[in-house]
Amino acid sequence: MTMLSPIQVRDISIRQLRQNCSTCSLRELCLPIGLNPEEMRELDSLITQGRPVKRGDGLYRAGEPFRSLFAVRVGFFKSSVISEDGREQVTGFHMSGELMGMDAISSDVHTCDAIALEDSEVCELPFAEIENLAREVPALQHHLYKVMSREIVRDHGVMLLLGNMKAEERLAAFLLNLSQRFALRGYSATSFHLRMTREEIGSYLGLKLETVSRILSRFQDQGLIKVQNRLIEIINHEGIKKILSTCQD
Repeated sequence: MTMLSPIQVRDISIRQLRQNCSTCSLRELCLPIGLNPEEMRELDSLITQGRPVKRGDGLYRAGEPFRSLFAVRVGFFKSSVISEDGREQVTGFHMSGELMGMDAISSDVHTCDAIALEDSEVCELPFAEIENLAREVPALQHHLYKVMSREIVRDHGVMLLLGNMKAEERLAAFLLNLSQRFALRGYSATSFHLRMTREEIGSYLGLKLETVSRILSRFQDQGLIKVQNRLIEIINHEGIKKILSTCQD
């Protein structure tokens, strides 16, 4: 599989990626394979493809009624909530091939904001229609269950980050997670741009901005990574993994 550099990824025109689900290169990540052609056509007919979301714009906001799930086609999003004192708490980052909006299924109301961190594009999946089709297509229903389970596992991972890990371990785990997710999409696992700010990383990991910056600098001094603005190059993958088990105060 040919790896794409972050620059190459950004150079791909969104218009070039507009295609239906049956031929989309991300279908294995956000939608099931194995549907027969007729079932795939039914699914295609329900999904609105190629909805653009400009950097800084909200895909949906906390308190808005829930109508659709969204598959990230191109770009990067953050989900966040606003605390009672007005501070933003980042609850997740979402990239191509991932579904957003499942937090609202139980209450029919979105519980967080979803904000584009760069010019992005999503596919809209109207939930009521998808749910009806899933009752008739077992493969689709099974896949929806798997996606929901994956989100639960991811939430548990965040709880472990915030509950049991020291600051260096949290940031090491965060970088490794991004690396794995980029690799799954055919991009470089060792060189990638951070779409989020260091302040947003800190909010997500429960760390102060100064702590994030200090640890990144320490990782660079130790020869684990190379940092150039938002470009991260992982030089010593195993060294970062080792931090997760050997980090000390």
